[in-house]
Amino acid sequence: MTGAEALIEQGIEQGARRTSIESTHAILNTRFPDADVDTLTPALEAIEDLNRLKQLNLEASVVESFSAFQERLEA
Repeated sequence: MTGAEALIEQGIEQGARRTSIESTHAILNTRFPDADVDTLTPALEAIEDLNRLKQLNLEASVVESFSAFQERLEA
């Protein structure tokens, strides 16, 4: 892989991470409008593993409460 290819791949992954984080925010804001979803931003942004972010995104759709999501995020 060339340096340019590595940079492109890194950019794609960063974009996918950003999209996953933004999607998780949108889901949580819709499902739990009274919760302070923005407090989760630092924890979500600290996650490097794209698969973990995708899993959390799915969990945001089905979790029973905002506090339950927070617990899963911290696990």
